[in-house]
Amino acid sequence: MQHTLKPRRSVLYMPGANERALQKARTLAADSLILDMEDAVAPDAKIQARQQIIHAVTEGGYGKREIIVRINGLDTPWGHDDLIAVAKLPIDAVLLPKVGDPQEIQSAANILTQHGGVTLPIWMMAETPKGILNIATIASSHPRLSAIVMGTSDLTKELRARHTPDRVGLLTSLGLCVLAARVNGLDIIDGVYLDLDDEAGFQAACTQGRDMGFDGKTLIHPKQIAVANQIFAPNEAEVHHAFAVIAAWEEAQKAGKGVVVVGGKLVENLHFEEAQRLLALTQAIELLETQS
Repeated sequence: MQHTLKPRRSVLYMPGANERALQKARTLAADSLILDMEDAVAPDAKIQARQQIIHAVTEGGYGKREIIVRINGLDTPWGHDDLIAVAKLPIDAVLLPKVGDPQEIQSAANILTQHGGVTLPIWMMAETPKGILNIATIASSHPRLSAIVMGTSDLTKELRARHTPDRVGLLTSLGLCVLAARVNGLDIIDGVYLDLDDEAGFQAACTQGRDMGFDGKTLIHPKQIAVANQIFAPNEAEVHHAFAVIAAWEEAQKAGKGVVVVGGKLVENLHFEEAQRLLALTQAIELLETQS
């Protein structure tokens, strides 16, 4: 299932129990907001977080920012009621945590359908060893699944790996999830970067994620938005090259040629298609930034 191209460069978690954060999110330059009922909320604040998120999204005011609500797991005391509560809310997707097998997607879809959320898209967290090993099957399991979000903090813990700058302990898991996303036409968002004072490290992590094929990065603080937006967007040189590739390829097609050289490099149909995607993303970003 191929989903509509949307900029998801910066996907910011906002704790549902923090009313001020939910208000502030209306002014931030993030492409997407994850209003969180799960990890960012203490057990005794779960009900409050649910109520505040319901109020916030019903009130609106988030502009063109994509709104996703992360519920608690269906195996927790809150998850089932969370899912029912968001089924008919004016949001863009519901995010399921710690998905381990395809049945969890199907169960969530069934509950949503039963309570009026017939078309609400589903996102999933990939953050457990079981989920990673099953990711190919999960990613193809339901047409309403539209994005994978890496939960690299939980995954690092479960793998007994280390947080290292090169993320060597996570590379296999990250790569498998990117493959599963691309095979099934899903977007995929990289995990968070925890050190808010290490801007150079954050830039490097964004660059690595972009180069691996991720569409954007989940964030834990508004100060990370600008860097993510910059790195996961096509730069000026890439846009200029994309225009050149499209123009040259179209001329080659008119002349009956199957290949053409642009800037000393061979260009084929695959480069033409990627140039089209890049320009479409650029246009979508421009539209989002003028309407947010």
